[in-house]
Amino acid sequence: MQTTKRRRTRVATGALVALMLAATAACGGDDGDETSDGKIKLTVATFNEFGYEGLIDEYNAMQDDVVVEQKKAGTANEHQDNLYTKLAAGSGLSDIEAIEVDWLAALKQESDAFADLSDPEVEGRWLDWKTEAATTDDGKLMGYGTDIGPEGICYRADLLKKAGMPDDREQVAKMFTTWDDYFDAGREFVKKVPDVAWYDASGATAQAMINQTEYTFEDEDDNVIAADNPEVKQIFDTVTSLSQEGLSTKLVQWGEDWVASFQQDGFATMACPGWMLGVIEGNAEGVEGWDIANVFPDGPGLWGGSYLTVPVQGKHQEEAIELAQWLTAPEQQAKAYAAKATFPSQVAALEDPAVTGDTREFFNDAPVGEILVERAKAIEFIPHKGPKFADINTAFQQAIQRVDEGKENPQQAWDSFLADVERLG
Repeated sequence: MQTTKRRRTRVATGALVALMLAATAACGGDDGDETSDGKIKLTVATFNEFGYEGLIDEYNAMQDDVVVEQKKAGTANEHQDNLYTKLAAGSGLSDIEAIEVDWLAALKQESDAFADLSDPEVEGRWLDWKTEAATTDDGKLMGYGTDIGPEGICYRADLLKKAGMPDDREQVAKMFTTWDDYFDAGREFVKKVPDVAWYDASGATAQAMINQTEYTFEDEDDNVIAADNPEVKQIFDTVTSLSQEGLSTKLVQWGEDWVASFQQDGFATMACPGWMLGVIEGNAEGVEGWDIANVFPDGPGLWGGSYLTVPVQGKHQEEAIELAQWLTAPEQQAKAYAAKATFPSQVAALEDPAVTGDTREFFNDAPVGEILVERAKAIEFIPHKGPKFADINTAFQQAIQRVDEGKENPQQAWDSFLADVERLG
């Protein structure tokens, strides 16, 4: 899972969390860790859509001594704020806490707050890079991989047809082989359908481009390079200028207006990691015309993905680890994918017919499983995201949004971003 951050100041970042953790002794986890009849109550805190509702019911039906309850935040921001606050307080976290991949580098600095999930039983379960990202320098496995976000382009075939453009997914794929091609198609579209934007959000398109860049805000040694990286400036200049040309809705991704735009023919295309399919289907319920093309501009893209962690605050870590292993087993991940299109990171799940043979009626019966497996296998590298990536990315997104909202011109917004980078650096 992944979101574009809303405009705010982080409640607690790495150094501040470390300071508060040092001053606070870790104590018991979530309140009320037993039910009235003496069963162990385990809580699983997630955000957006993990596809766990049916799985938790299934797990509870298998247990005599354990009852599992899901705590589901509406957005990653809400969940992250809660996680950082309770991590700093030393109490109150759920037995299992989902985390987004962009938070990993910062949370590794607090690795003592999480149980080591290394276990011979799960070795080789995930794609190698998925496991490596959650492994500390001393070999501790902080999280079990859930989903990953190989990207295609989702689009409204009916709106493309309205503009006199190709709408068949194979023809659409040929139009979107590079970002230049994609943006040129957008310019053509908005000329013919001026009341509809080409893509859903400037920040979302910028994020998709960042996720194709190996080093954006930090280098391999985690030195901050955002201010001097020409690729960062190029992405900023591109999305802010295209927004002024009318290609963007100028909405904040995940905001109420963004959600409403799915029902209002607000835009024609969007960068589409696997986990986004469930979001689209939920937001665009009753809207016909959605499809997905087996392509991503300028090569493969990977956006987001999550993990399950077990905080040491919890009183029932053994049971929590057992549950986390079960939820992230290939069989369960295939079921979660079927429920909410959370594309699995488990090697065996990528060969499961429930995944590879998946078609989605909502997306014009597209062979979604086949497309996403192909997009996943095309991934060549994982973007480096150091401990300051999330904070710098938040500042970057905020700068773009200030241009969209007319609060600053592009140069002013860029200068503000540079000031934020200096402060964060």
